[in-house]
Amino acid sequence: MNHNVGIILYLVNSMDQDVALGIAGSITQADLAPLREAGRLGEYAVVYRVVRLHQSGGYGDQDRHPFSWAIAIYVDEQLYRIFSARGAGREWQSLDRVSDWLRQQGFWYWWTRNDLEVLGDALFEHEPEFPATSLS
Repeated sequence: MNHNVGIILYLVNSMDQDVALGIAGSITQADLAPLREAGRLGEYAVVYRVVRLHQSGGYGDQDRHPFSWAIAIYVDEQLYRIFSARGAGREWQSLDRVSDWLRQQGFWYWWTRNDLEVLGDALFEHEPEFPATSLS
């Protein structure tokens, strides 16, 4: 399985990202109900940004949409990434869809992290200066 994905002049290794996040393994959606019933499933999930490996859902342009969202679930206090039944990591393009999926699986809350995209690149806007006025 190839875990190295070249994106716009830099290389991201998804295996390194999983190690950095402490991902211990993978589980599928079918595993969630038995784990919850056994009391082994954590209360919250972690939604995190990943380099997109799958090209589907109308987002085939890797240059315009290089990232997607993945979900990791705590099982026995260790993080496990959600994989499809076919053995690939599940990906979502929209946080709205992630939210819908998590609610369907019985999660009330989750953490979101984005380690791959630049932060703080908003432009500084000056507040308009108004002349001092008297209230007479």
